[in-house]
Amino acid sequence: MNILLIGSGGREHAIAWKLAQSSLCDQLYIATGNPGTALVGKNIDIQAHDFEALKSFCLDQDISMIIVGPEAPLVEGITDFFRQEATKHIGIIGPSAYAAQLEGSKAFAKQFMQKYGIPTASYLEVTTSNLQEGFRFLEAQSAPYVLKADGLAAGKGVLIIQDLEEAQLSLQEMLTGKFGKASEKVVLEAFLSGIEFSVFALTNGKDYILLPEAKDYKRIGEGDTGLNTGGMGAVSPVPFVDQSLWTKVRARIVEPTIHGIHQEQMDYTGFVFFGLINVEGEPYVIEYNCRMGDPETEVVMPRIQNDLVALLQSAIEGNLTEHQMQIDARSAVTVMMVSGGYPEDYAKGYTISGLDQVEGSIVFHAGTHASGDKILTSGGRVLAVTTLHTDFKAAAKISISNADIIQFDGKYYRKDIGFDL
Repeated sequence: MNILLIGSGGREHAIAWKLAQSSLCDQLYIATGNPGTALVGKNIDIQAHDFEALKSFCLDQDISMIIVGPEAPLVEGITDFFRQEATKHIGIIGPSAYAAQLEGSKAFAKQFMQKYGIPTASYLEVTTSNLQEGFRFLEAQSAPYVLKADGLAAGKGVLIIQDLEEAQLSLQEMLTGKFGKASEKVVLEAFLSGIEFSVFALTNGKDYILLPEAKDYKRIGEGDTGLNTGGMGAVSPVPFVDQSLWTKVRARIVEPTIHGIHQEQMDYTGFVFFGLINVEGEPYVIEYNCRMGDPETEVVMPRIQNDLVALLQSAIEGNLTEHQMQIDARSAVTVMMVSGGYPEDYAKGYTISGLDQVEGSIVFHAGTHASGDKILTSGGRVLAVTTLHTDFKAAAKISISNADIIQFDGKYYRKDIGFDL
């Protein structure tokens, strides 16, 4: 079959790399892709928000399956668009706009969790109309204070603040445009103290199968210090996720979530990302995403031994339960190489060298651009260097040694991914 993958980051390169291994995949197209995806498929210059152009392409190229990588087109309704008569024969991996509110609206997700008894932090929705109530909620908490923009804010809409007055000021700033429309409503949460990890399900809205779990590292600095980023690295499996915790996650979080999706009659064929926190052996939901995470995908995909296209086709056809997940027992560690200055201002356009000298790792492109025969930096997060090994510490060392080999001006990466495990 001919497949279209939408997206252009490290997540999409990892998914494309896995899709291309399937005997069921005749031609793989990626919109817009990057120089990494061009190694395993054909990039096409159509933006994710240009639904009409994507539709024309799919009909012209006899596309049988669409996989939506990033969240924005899902929230904007790409799945609903392709459910129209002319394209309803095309299978699509990604929920409807209504279902994508699980990621696109923090308030919607919280209401859903409350309705279905899914453990999460206590919270309050705040707009300009109940600002004083928001102040009182913050006063009733102890530091740190958690403020989340309700809508999508490119991964920057969550503030964790130590000082009460600063938190109250930040709440006012968010409600008056700090993150644009995304923070016209703000969700305040009680802070949960624990260690975070991520669980991923593939669902057809009724049944599900679980993919390998992962743990990512968001802070720019070693020892989890400094500013939040889109992710500086990831590890899978997660050593502290033992059978007891895994059983609780399935029974208390995954199954009630899938049940709720079914009860609400959501059009949901695709991935559910559970952002979780382990609080003294008890799992709580921090957030839902309606797609795979990045850089978690770069450690999850290499551990999946099943034919990914066959799994996705089964989700579309509604027979997921016929499959058993086959997972590589080895550990995967990815180290993200970023541009100097990221996550704040950074320069682009630097030549990348040394990619042909990498041994023992897979390099997934995230923010790169091809210019003639050169590969240049084009984003904050540039490359994800992933290694599989029987020991996650050894895997991390190999990824770091290959990150040492790859060169571009201002390169930076953390050398302590997995330090806390």
